[in-house]
Amino acid sequence: MKLEEGYMPYLGHQTYYRVVGERSGNKKPLILLHGGPGSTHNYFEVLDDMAVDGRQLIMYDQLGCGKSAVPSDPSLWTKETWVNELAALREHLGLDEVHLLGQSWGGMLEIIYACDYAPKGIKSMILSSTLSSASLWAQEQHRMIKFMSDEDQAAIAKAEETGVYDDPAYLAANDRFMVRHAAAVPTEDSPEPLRREKVPGTESYITAWGPNEYSPTGTLQPYEYTDKLPTLDMPILITSGTNDLSTPLVAKTMYDAIPNAKWELFAYSRHMPFVEEREKYVNILEAWLAEND
Repeated sequence: MKLEEGYMPYLGHQTYYRVVGERSGNKKPLILLHGGPGSTHNYFEVLDDMAVDGRQLIMYDQLGCGKSAVPSDPSLWTKETWVNELAALREHLGLDEVHLLGQSWGGMLEIIYACDYAPKGIKSMILSSTLSSASLWAQEQHRMIKFMSDEDQAAIAKAEETGVYDDPAYLAANDRFMVRHAAAVPTEDSPEPLRREKVPGTESYITAWGPNEYSPTGTLQPYEYTDKLPTLDMPILITSGTNDLSTPLVAKTMYDAIPNAKWELFAYSRHMPFVEEREKYVNILEAWLAEND
């Protein structure tokens, strides 16, 4: 399997990218947009063996994290920085016709790009465990918090009321919430990409989103795109887990708004069905891409 790594100059910094496989035939490349902001591409490497028979996978670390980490600069962390980076990467790599898969924040990025920039050459989009409304996301996270212990609920409520997010009780409660709805803490048995050390985009996450998943207070707080979704006319696949941060209500809200969308709900997954139900996810994804090349 061919693997190419490189860097693209961007805003005076360097955006790291990783290209797996070789392009041939009618199969269009799949660009993978990671979550966060600030999560890195690493977890997408569990999909590497999809890059066969002409299917090329392109993944990259968005500016501000991983191998694209930069010195502190809060002014960078706006949707425009990352959308323009995606457009620049397509041009840099000559990606005229592509599929897009965005997970979590990556799906938001995908929606912003498609709705506000009307890019050409998008064969299909996969919205993986993502959202079209920051306010609905916050509402659903707070609904799920109510299923936690009284102590954890109190610790989270106190942090949100005071703005103090370093209290040990809050940190422990937030960790439990994320294990329940995002992902387990990696162990030595986890796939290597999940265990690998990385440079997290902490500043980009806090500045753009907020201190946690349920308190959007950053530059992305105004993110409300549900009403724009009906303008999307390319094939769109929505994927999510039953115990996902992207709850069934969040996913269904997108499904209801997008013309002719398809939605796959994974029964045994949290925020990363492509990890927790990998074989089923890959089978669905491969069929989807082949259908829409």
